[in-house]
Amino acid sequence: MVASDPADPAAVNAHAYIHEFVDITGPHRAEYLHHMAANWSPQAQETRSQKLFGIWAVLGSTGRWPQVVNLWEEEDWHGLAASFEGETVGAGRQDPDLARWWRAAADYRSGGVDRLLEPAPWSPPVDRLCVDGPVRAACTAHDLIRVEQGGAAEHLDTIRAGAAVALEPFGWRLVGAFTNALRDDDECVVLWAVPTWSAWADVQAARRTDEGLRSWTIEARERELDRERILLVDGPLSPLHTGRQPRRSDRTDWTD
Repeated sequence: MVASDPADPAAVNAHAYIHEFVDITGPHRAEYLHHMAANWSPQAQETRSQKLFGIWAVLGSTGRWPQVVNLWEEEDWHGLAASFEGETVGAGRQDPDLARWWRAAADYRSGGVDRLLEPAPWSPPVDRLCVDGPVRAACTAHDLIRVEQGGAAEHLDTIRAGAAVALEPFGWRLVGAFTNALRDDDECVVLWAVPTWSAWADVQAARRTDEGLRSWTIEARERELDRERILLVDGPLSPLHTGRQPRRSDRTDWTD
């Protein structure tokens, strides 16, 4: 179970996050994964202090396909506002300096849905997750959870104390816990690093028989209005997969 010491102010996560579901056109998922990580992220790190938390392919058997999930870590809310200000200056309300990049990206995607997320104070930033190297995960379980208005932040603490404990014997690791910052504290996004495919199957097989999982399920049903889980697989340059942020040297098909 991940945890930062809440008594240590330096351990409190005050970043802001952009979460994206991106619909991919045709067979271009690999190109898009590379374009975002190698061709966009290094520039974003330099110009807007934006880090890539993770980029994943959605396992089509568990969700919409073909689709990618991006999660961007902003310095803070003012940093995100400055990024928005610079991004909306062109005639089409898109930064003209990014015109070539947008045109290339348009070949790979058709649209998507974004969320602005606020982390639980104890949810670790990407650099802390990767301090010891890559986060070993065969897949990432992505939970989108709805609760009663006003209950999302409290529910994340319940997940940390309940679900994380129940899943720890199976090797699952809680790597991200967020609320939707533009809703009325009623939506959570939770990310679990699953070490092997067998570890995912073990939880699926035991969810009705394992005492810890059953107890958590009963508790969660008292709080959750809905929960949808999909499975994600790291992109080749995802920081959780490589243990570092993408670099300009990762580019193979793009020049400024």
